[in-house]
Amino acid sequence: MTHPFHDFLFCPKCGSSRFRENNEKSKKCSDCGFTYYFNSSTAVVAVIENNKEEVLVARRAKDPAKGTLDLPGGFVDTFETAEEAMEREVMEETGLSIFSSRYLFSIPNIYLYSGFEVHTVDLFFQCKIDDFSGLKAQDDVSELLFIRREELEPADFGLISIQKAIKKIVSDTENNITI
Repeated sequence: MTHPFHDFLFCPKCGSSRFRENNEKSKKCSDCGFTYYFNSSTAVVAVIENNKEEVLVARRAKDPAKGTLDLPGGFVDTFETAEEAMEREVMEETGLSIFSSRYLFSIPNIYLYSGFEVHTVDLFFQCKIDDFSGLKAQDDVSELLFIRREELEPADFGLISIQKAIKKIVSDTENNITI
């Protein structure tokens, strides 16, 4: 794993090649003085259960990790709250409307997109759905299925943060902790 510094060779403000590491968090341009701090992108992930304690799982239709399991979610757009992103992503991928959501936990991740490592912080939310009748795999999802919490296998999920979350969800189930 390389630091994203290595992918940014030119100052984004003036285009100078004299864009050098300033500290472990930033690069600074020797020509214009601009300092750029590298921060994680934000993503949201929905943990949705039906009344049978089955978790809604998506199969990824695209890379990265095409064909593996995932949970509904995606990146937070500029000027969008995490909650708004959650509602939009769940609607885009599943056709479902969220009735309510509750923050659970966060996990850092590296999402490989077009050969570039995007550092993210994935925010996990428990989402309640009133009506599952509109459920339909859409957008970058090829299939949707429900799996009982205790039958979830972390290795079936293609993204590291999702694997870690599934381990936590399964562990909480085994310890009688409700999410």
